[in-house]
Amino acid sequence: MKTTKAYNFPNPLCQAGKVQKTVLCLLIVLTNTFLFAQKTYTHIALFGGIAHIGNGKIIESSLIVIKNNLIEAVMDAKGIKINPQAYDTIIDIGSKHVYPALINTNNVLGLVDAESIRATRDFAEVGNINPHIRTLIAYNTDNIVVPTVKTNGILYTQATPRGGLISGSSSIMALEGWNWEDAVLKADDGIHLNFPKAVEKKWNDEEGVTSSANKKYVDELNYLNKFFADALSYSKEQTVTEKNIRFEAMKPIFNGKANLYLHADNVKDIITAINFSKKYNIAKAVIVGGKESYKITSELKKNKIPVMLNRVNDLPDNNDDAIDIVFKTPYLLQKDSVLFCLQLEGDMEAPQSRNLAFNAGVAVAYGLTKEQALASISYNAAKILGVEKQIGTLEEGKMASIIVSDGDVLDIKTNNIILAYIAGKPVTLKNKQTELYIKYKNKYGIK
Repeated sequence: MKTTKAYNFPNPLCQAGKVQKTVLCLLIVLTNTFLFAQKTYTHIALFGGIAHIGNGKIIESSLIVIKNNLIEAVMDAKGIKINPQAYDTIIDIGSKHVYPALINTNNVLGLVDAESIRATRDFAEVGNINPHIRTLIAYNTDNIVVPTVKTNGILYTQATPRGGLISGSSSIMALEGWNWEDAVLKADDGIHLNFPKAVEKKWNDEEGVTSSANKKYVDELNYLNKFFADALSYSKEQTVTEKNIRFEAMKPIFNGKANLYLHADNVKDIITAINFSKKYNIAKAVIVGGKESYKITSELKKNKIPVMLNRVNDLPDNNDDAIDIVFKTPYLLQKDSVLFCLQLEGDMEAPQSRNLAFNAGVAVAYGLTKEQALASISYNAAKILGVEKQIGTLEEGKMASIIVSDGDVLDIKTNNIILAYIAGKPVTLKNKQTELYIKYKNKYGIK
């Protein structure tokens, strides 16, 4: 019988008040995490935590069993006596909060190190129609931004291309791995189309947001229609004498194996994008951005089109919009039963990924329940990406991708991830900021 080891997070010294200083508690947690990661444990029991399943359910005192890379069991731990010989290790997490790994959708994380340095930006290619361009092979597992994101509970990202009308295909990646082949969860999950805007909006310091008609709108639509018509015809050919790599890349969206991500914000553009997808019989269309999606929830629901909603911490585009409409949009979509998830496309989006959970927290203040907000960055995201059978909730048979927090993961004041797993593998929870914090605390003898 294997020797069973028990770990307590955080360290009992911190709980008992013998060590009060944050820096030493942090050191202990990091040390425990490091030691824990040195050995491969194949049968682990997480005991006593408040389990937020991700689908709206909560277990106040839980037992979560990890076997190899999967969740073997999730149950109510009240009245259960654990047999210590049944597991490689038992981790008593007390009343800490347990969540499914958070999922960062529609982001260039892993594709850029420093936005100001062109050589580190690997998310866009020259040209206007690039469905054959794959972020999969550009994803950098040693990216310097990734560790700062993992420490806030985000363990998966949708590495997404940018630029042109058709940017390329995205892939779902774990935030740990030796290389992209090791990190990939789902390759080429969908093609990203930046749908033409009928009205272009620009910002300047003097006038704020200004609007003007897009003079190229009709030409861009005609260009897209011709390309999609040709690609659809190509996909129906049984034998092709000469392969077209762009048309080959489009096949999965026509046969329903991949999503077509339609990036659109304005209500008119969203409706046109929906009609466009119906015209070409796209089975899996997703609106990305969807700033005005709350205006057409019935249309989205009728066509079963989900929304990847852009960052909640933003201002409305129109002068006559309610000042809090962006904050309330998640609730309005939830109320009308539109499937949605949250994402953070925009300025500094890779480092902003660390704030994903806090964006969901803002939505709680404007109507969502905490479990609905959690689903918007876990289960809902997994369903939209087509990986809900693998990740997104704490359920038996799914990958053991789990985070444990001292407090509410959606609250910036209490979120403190002390333990995490990606597919049953312990995740090292440290980054440049935590290293510098400890370094200079020690240097100046601050207690």
